[in-house]
Amino acid sequence: MLAPTAYEARLADLLARVSSGEVSPGDAARELRDLPFSDLGFAKVDHHRELRQGACEIVYAEGKTPEEVRAIVERLLVGNEGPILVSRTSREHVEAVRAAAAGAAVEIVERPRARCVALRRATPPAMGVVLIVTAGTSDLGVAEEAELTASMLGAETEIVADVGVAGLHRLVAVQPMLATADAVVVVAGMEGALASVVGGIAACPVIACPTSVGYGASLGGLAALLSMLSSCAPGVACVNVDDGVGAGTVAAMIARQSTPR
Repeated sequence: MLAPTAYEARLADLLARVSSGEVSPGDAARELRDLPFSDLGFAKVDHHRELRQGACEIVYAEGKTPEEVRAIVERLLVGNEGPILVSRTSREHVEAVRAAAAGAAVEIVERPRARCVALRRATPPAMGVVLIVTAGTSDLGVAEEAELTASMLGAETEIVADVGVAGLHRLVAVQPMLATADAVVVVAGMEGALASVVGGIAACPVIACPTSVGYGASLGGLAALLSMLSSCAPGVACVNVDDGVGAGTVAAMIARQSTPR
C-alpha cells in the first residue's frame, strides 16, 4: 500500500476539521469547489488526478502560448501539492514556468535537451529502480524526458547512454545494472533493435521507446516502432515515437509496485 500523497493528506485534514467543527461545511464546500478541475476557458486543469493516481497533471506545452502555460502552472501550484512537469517546451515556455514559480517553495529542474522543465515539491519517496538505456547519444533527449518523468513520479532513476547494437560489448558492460532494475526503458531510433536485445537479457519488464532518430528509411521513427512492436522477446512493451513521458510513466508505475529482490 503506497503512502498517501500530500494532496490526499490535505483533503483528509480538511475533512477532519469539518468533523471537529473547526471548519463549517459551507467553507469546506467553497474550498473543494475546484476539486475535480479548474476551468480556465482555454484549458480544464485536472486537480483530481493527484487524488486518483497520485500524480499531478503533466502539461504538454507545444501548441500552447507561454501565457497559457503560465496560467495552467499557476493554478496547479495553488490547487495541488505535488510536482509539476511541463514537456515539449520552448525557451519562452520555460521562462513562463519560472515566472509562475517565482516565490513558491519549489525546486526548478530543467532538461534543455529534452525540452522539459519540472517543479519539484512533495515528490513521493523513491521506490523501485528504473534504468533508462539509449542506443545512441542522439536518443538522449527522449531518454532524459523519460528519466525526469519517472523521477517526478517517485522512482529511482539512472540513464546509461550509447549502448546500441552497433557495439554489443558496450551493453554487456552494464548487464549487472539490467539485473537489478525493476523496469528498463530502452530508447532507440534507427532500426530499434536494442529493445529486443535488452528484452532477451533483463528479468524485468522492458518498455521500448522508439525515437525519430535515423536516416530516410527510418521514416521518422516508424521503422523503430514497427521493429519494437514486432519484438520476438517476451516482456517487451512499446510506447509511441519519442514518447519519453509515456515510457517514464509506465516504468515508474511498474517500479513502484515492485517488491525487493
